[in-house]
Amino acid sequence: MTENIQQAYEKINQVKEQVHKKVVWQDDLIESIIIWILWKWHILIEWVPGLAKTLTVDTIAKAMDLSFNRIQFTPDLLPSDLIWTEIYNPKTWEFSIKKWPIFANLILADEINRSPSKVQSALLEAMAEKQVTIWNKTFKLDLPFTVLATQNPIEQAWTYKLPEAQMDRFMMKVDVDYQDKNVEKEIYKKINTSFDSEKIEKVMSKQDIFEIWDILKQIYVSDNIFDYITNLIDATRHPENYWLEDIRKYIQYWISPRWGISLLNSAKVKALINKRDFVLPEDIKELAIKVLAHRLVLTYEAIADNITAKDIIRKILDKVPVV
Repeated sequence: MTENIQQAYEKINQVKEQVHKKVVWQDDLIESIIIWILWKWHILIEWVPGLAKTLTVDTIAKAMDLSFNRIQFTPDLLPSDLIWTEIYNPKTWEFSIKKWPIFANLILADEINRSPSKVQSALLEAMAEKQVTIWNKTFKLDLPFTVLATQNPIEQAWTYKLPEAQMDRFMMKVDVDYQDKNVEKEIYKKINTSFDSEKIEKVMSKQDIFEIWDILKQIYVSDNIFDYITNLIDATRHPENYWLEDIRKYIQYWISPRWGISLLNSAKVKALINKRDFVLPEDIKELAIKVLAHRLVLTYEAIADNITAKDIIRKILDKVPVV
């Protein structure tokens, strides 16, 4: 097991090194995307354009030897533009199915909130079941299959808020922000000198990813960790049991067991990234806001008091003890 952990750790580090040939910063985003791929789930990224989101996922796809498609969501996009369409052949007088961008390992759904719910929901079967149904035929998607969706929070015109059912498909929500001016200076220097000449090498294969999936099943989780995750989730439903009576009025809908499972699974990947075959409470704490905050539905009172879901999760982390 130790040798397998070492090999997986080295592969993940090699992927990070390749990405940093193109991306100077965004360490948190890079690690989040790697966790997302290695646990076969999906991630939502929010912030304004121009912060290397597309470049980052494209570079990771190249380093992992995965097929990659970017889909620009627009108000006039149709589900058939996303998944499939029929092409008529006048020579044979027959229609044939043309598969569209959804058939790739990594999908970048860029500005997903620019398309109406009909298009957003077209992703649901693919994201949840890893398959697409066209007429009476079901097509299995090539594994690994993961969706990275971005949304721009500063524009309201011609945007459509993601339905709760769609939010439920994303394991993480990551906010990408600007870096300090010293890091930005390094970006300018890199673009001016070696950006175009850097070649991304394939350092991980699909087979490596499948083997890492097997390794993750063997990551040890103690009863204390199970208790800790259970208490964190329960604190959103019964805050008075954890000296958190003041947050009850801010929570409208609580976190479901699915997100306790997501927190556990992402923590196992985090342990592997840190070259461990066991999960620590620190892994849980580091990932809790990304995994849980976007699944809390807050009351109008929270909005009035300027309380965010992240604030609620931070208070829970402060109060719930590690058993």
